[in-house]
Amino acid sequence: MSVNIQLEWTPNPSTLKYVVDRRLLASGAVNFTNREEAEKKSPLARKLMDVKGVTAVMVGLNFVTVTKGDEGEWDELNDAVMATLDSHLGANEPVVDEAAVAASRASAGGNGGSVEQRIQEILDAEIRPAVAQDGGDITLARFENGVVYLHMQGACSGCPSSTATLKMGIEGRLRELIPEVAEVVSV
Repeated sequence: MSVNIQLEWTPNPSTLKYVVDRRLLASGAVNFTNREEAEKKSPLARKLMDVKGVTAVMVGLNFVTVTKGDEGEWDELNDAVMATLDSHLGANEPVVDEAAVAASRASAGGNGGSVEQRIQEILDAEIRPAVAQDGGDITLARFENGVVYLHMQGACSGCPSSTATLKMGIEGRLRELIPEVAEVVSV
């Protein structure tokens, strides 16, 4: 089966976004920053982590972002990533182990308090779809003593614009809608 893959640049100069013509996940996004985690949860991410220079992989609804470290050249890395995506998706191989991903999401869930639920709703409805356009994702780690702790993933992780997005965009919006929020920080 043929796969249509479109390369998109992201605001993070170390990350490229590959948009595909099929759904990869039922919801959200899954971030992999080491091969061991990818090995347990995603056959596709494991293969991509084997590409020279790849240091992180994020699988979204219909895209994959790949972050490059110091090793390797973009041209060679891009060719290898495109070939891996085409081969894996074209063979209809599984992208992630849904059970393993669901289990890790459940264990990562916070205390479920009402403030945390409202933060999560705003993230899901407004913020995550916007950052997904740039190949990233933002997930709630926890809410504690007025501080929202967020994980920046994919293109958002290490992006030069992420601090401005976090402070001026996300913090401002959360403080506007949820008076209990005093600050937003990245973890």
